[in-house]
Formats: sequence, C-alpha cells, structure tokens
Amino acid sequence: MGNTESVVVQKRLARFRPEERPVLEGVFDRLQRGAEGPAEAPGKTPAGKTLTLEVLQSSMGSLVPDSMVRRIYHCMRTIDPGLAAPAASGKTSTSGASGVAREQLVIFLADTLRGTAEERAPLVMAMCQRGAGTAVVVTCEQVAEFLQDLISAVVQILVHRGRLQAWKPERMGDGSLGVKLLAEHMCSELKPSGCYDVSCLEDWIFRVSQVSLYLEILVAEGLNVSLSGRPAPTLLPPCIGTPWKELRCLLDLPTLMFLAPQLPDSYSAPWRLVFSTRLHGESFTRMAAGLTKCGPTLLLIKDTKGHVFGGFASHAWEVKPQFQGDSRCFLFSVFPRLRVYTATGYNQHFMYFNQNQQTMPNGLGMGGQLYYFGLWLDSDFGRGHSRARPKCTTYGSPQLSGEEDFTLASMEVWAVGKPPEPEEGEEGKGKKSILDMDPEVQAMMEMAGKTLHSQGLREPEED
Repeated sequence: MGNTESVVVQKRLARFRPEERPVLEGVFDRLQRGAEGPAEAPGKTPAGKTLTLEVLQSSMGSLVPDSMVRRIYHCMRTIDPGLAAPAASGKTSTSGASGVAREQLVIFLADTLRGTAEERAPLVMAMCQRGAGTAVVVTCEQVAEFLQDLISAVVQILVHRGRLQAWKPERMGDGSLGVKLLAEHMCSELKPSGCYDVSCLEDWIFRVSQVSLYLEILVAEGLNVSLSGRPAPTLLPPCIGTPWKELRCLLDLPTLMFLAPQLPDSYSAPWRLVFSTRLHGESFTRMAAGLTKCGPTLLLIKDTKGHVFGGFASHAWEVKPQFQGDSRCFLFSVFPRLRVYTATGYNQHFMYFNQNQQTMPNGLGMGGQLYYFGLWLDSDFGRGHSRARPKCTTYGSPQLSGEEDFTLASMEVWAVGKPPEPEEGEEGKGKKSILDMDPEVQAMMEMAGKTLHSQGLREPEED
C-alpha cells in the first residue's frame, strides 16, 4: 500500500479494538485461500492480487442472493483507497480495476461495520447502481430494489444460521410480499423527491436505523467477520408454545422484523399465541378469554378485502365500560402498506373492551371514540369498523380496513409481554382471609373494646 492508502486504512482500523484489527485485515487472505483451494500455502497473498466476483460468490453465495453479492462487489470496486469513498468520476477506482484490492475491502468492512451515516451513504449509493461506475443521484426505484435485495439477504441469513427463534416461515405469510412491503416502508422515510444524492441518503441512513443494522448483519455474516464483544443482533422475538402444524400465521418474517422493534423496550418476553380464528373459531367469548389476564397483546386482523391491520395493547385487557391503556399503545397496518400509528396526545381513548352491556357498545376497540373507533371488533364477532375522517383522533391513523365497515376473514392475538402477577387468592397461592384484608381497621376495633365475633369463623389454613 502507498502512504496515502496506508493512512486512510489505519484511520479506519483505529475505530476497532486491537484484537479486532487482525480479523478485518485477515478477511482478504482468507477469501483468497478459500478461492484457491487447500493447496495454496497460507500467509500473505502476493502483491497485486485482487478479489474477483467469483471469489465473493463462492464465499457468500450460500447465504446471500447473487444480486446482493454483485452489488457488494460493485461497491467495493468503486472505493478509492486514497479518498476512502466511491469514486465520483463515474468509473471504478483504478487501484481495483481488475477486482477488489486489499485496501478497498478493509475500508468497505470498516465503514459498513463501524462507519457513520456520512461514510455509509456513498456505499449505499454505489450498491443502488446495477451497472459499472457510480452515479451522482439514484432514484427511489433503485433504492427500493437495493432494499429488497438487502432485506431478502438478511432473512436468508436468519434462516440459514438457525436464528428464527422458533418461528416457522413455511407456516407463515408470504415472505416475498413482506420484503416488498418493508422495503416500501423504509423508502417512505426518504424526503419526497424523484432522485437522491449522497447528502439525502446520509440523512435517511441517520434516521432509519434498520439500514445500518441490516448492512452490518449482511457483511458480518456474509463474509464471516466475527468481532469480539459484538453478539449477533436478535431481529426476531422468541416464540413459544405455538401449534404450528394447525396454524397458518398472518405474520411473515419481514413484518415480524418490522413490528417487534416497535414495542417498548421493556416488552421482551417470548410471544405466545393466545387466540386464532383458525384454531379456536370465530368466538368473541373465546377471544375474550384469551385476551384477559395475559398481559400486553398484539392483535392482527385480516378482512375479506385482503387488508391486514391491528393494534398493540400495552396493558392486559379488562372488561369494563371505560377506556383503558396508555400512550404506549399503537395501531398499525400490514397490507397494503406497512405503517405504525402512535398516540397523538389528543385524547386517552387507547383501549376499550366491553361485553354484556345494554347502554354501552359491546366489543373491542382502539382509538377514536364510542361508535367511531380507529379499530373496532363487534361482540357479535365477524364484523367491525375502522372509521377515520380523515384520521383517528387518538392515533392519527387512516382507515385501516378495505371498507369502513368490514367483515372479518381471520384474526390472531399474540401475548407479547410478561403476564401480570396472579392476584391474591388465585390458584390457591397467597390466599388471605377476608378478616385480614385491613389489619389497621381490625386493630382499631380491638382498641375500642369491640369483640371480633367473626374470628371464630375463620377458615382453617391449608398445609
């Protein structure tokens, strides 16, 4: 390496711990040895050797779609080791004209794994290009295609590495559709314009953390770069006790990757399916039994028009003719668009759950107001509404269903938080006599000389 290149690479390596630097520097040699076979003598590769597309494909091909491998290879070749950024001339860097040089690979690894938004933006710009060279701007369509490749690669890595947390993709929704929906959602965070330069991408990467997270997973797993003290991120929540053989889940892996991070940080308990129309039938009473006393829940509804939507309830549901919950609740849509709608602060009509009342609405609702909910499921089951003209006052959400008054096709309820502690007297634990409910009052009665005739009626304590 020349002096300029050495300085640039050393600056990049300085952000890593001493024991991590040899790992990054050794990736080039490892890839070369893997491509040349076991007969190649170990040690440094001869000067002037570069990594070819075929080398990357043989290393990453089993984990990452070929389209993503080609994007990575093109991006590496555009890096100018002297400038530590993709060349702006529209041509690939001369130092890597016949492949990817060692310096280019090290800079690429350093910027994708530990870089800033400013350093990652030119890399994303280059990966959005399909042809040779780089461009000054990219279109929204190019960004969306790049994101679809990136998300598909991350999903494929989760599957191949066995990090599904007991979820079963074959018993879940259409993952390819989920990839497109998640990519569209991430693109929606771009500033509204037809084309985007590096500064626009930098702002976007800074605000949309998934871009950097997915890039880190792609590079670390795809090139097998294991850094000390950096455990692999967990993108999926644990799932327990799900009867997969009988279930066809409304969720898919990309949608799960999107929804799980929307929950408050404290909600890290394994997800548990507590109700499904496919398993338990269309019964409001059965759904109510699954909802109550299981802690925070995520509701998913699919209507007969194909729209998929739902809501997150931060508290255990209680049957009462009053609103409940708090501002951590939210509504969301999955199809035709992946979106989350959080509390606006306009009112506190977060959750409503009532049954067997003559003067109040009977059913389950979230947001809005009585008879005009952002999401409503009638106690007769099978029917509901999503009324927003133009938006739900509580969550700012539009109409979520295909029609304002919808017909239910299927529904799931997932318990997503720690269940509440059992109340005293439940399941025979912590059982107290009613005589002990208020010991202060009992003491005052004794001081006043009152005889506690009911003491003789105390139930005997169980062993």
